[in-house]
Amino acid sequence: MATPQMRKTILVVDDDPDLRDILRSILEPDAFTVNEAENGEAALQAVHARPPDLVILDHTMPGLTGFQVCERLKQDTLLRHVPVIMLTGKGEVQDKVHGIDAGADDYLVKPFEPQELLARVRMVLRRTAQDLEANPLTKLPGNLSIQRELENRIASGQLFAVCYLDLNRFKSFNDHYGFKRGDDVIQRTAAILLEAVRIHGSPTDFVGHIGGDDFVIVTGADHAEPLCQAIVHDFDAMVPTLYDEEDRRRGYFLHTDRTGQKSQIPLLSISVVSVTNQEQPLTHPGQIAKISAELKAYAKQSERSAYVKERRQVP
Repeated sequence: MATPQMRKTILVVDDDPDLRDILRSILEPDAFTVNEAENGEAALQAVHARPPDLVILDHTMPGLTGFQVCERLKQDTLLRHVPVIMLTGKGEVQDKVHGIDAGADDYLVKPFEPQELLARVRMVLRRTAQDLEANPLTKLPGNLSIQRELENRIASGQLFAVCYLDLNRFKSFNDHYGFKRGDDVIQRTAAILLEAVRIHGSPTDFVGHIGGDDFVIVTGADHAEPLCQAIVHDFDAMVPTLYDEEDRRRGYFLHTDRTGQKSQIPLLSISVVSVTNQEQPLTHPGQIAKISAELKAYAKQSERSAYVKERRQVP
């Protein structure tokens, strides 16, 4: 039996309370935490409030159908990685097709055997964990997913931009204020990126968490500049709220390092760089990482937040 810390949360969405009870009776004894939603609108609210590890979603419901709920989840940059198992009626092939088209990760035909349901749930969770490798703090996809996204964009032949972002002086902030406040900075930064993508990007954009205070966004080439400029603006607006009053007022904090030396550490800032294939071909992720590292070295010469984009052209 899994410990409470290991329990996965499953959101069951169906307008039939009897079916929700059946699903709960199957899942809970197998160490899953089950939440319920009786319609599509309630499901979307529940997922946005606290993303579950998996959604079991009935295809046919009044109001928003399961197809529409799944489609909206898969178009959301933050929530598209939440796996969905679609429940369909026996022999309703078109429902299965709709579910797959909407982005469902698997489907199950009613009536179903409890053991088949559990096997499919475990399979989808296992596959999602392997594919996503999500960062536990931000729930954003990690390095394997980032690598795959870059390879797919390169193979597509379309114009795209890769934006790398990291925080300046974060380690000193973390040492001075503690890990809890440091984690809060990372989570709030992730929220800024997601909101900027929602406003200035597109549903196909990708936001990943490399680790620590390093992030990446993959977006359309024409979206990169307004997106990155918005991130710099919103991050700088947030920064003063992160500090104690005295540190905020004077614009720095006094930090004592491990040797006992005191120094003045300016407030946090963010370095944002973008690399596109508009002026030069991008052929592999290593090339993108190399160019971005050169741009970040330039951006970090300033103590303030900065956005730098690749302007060099290859003949």
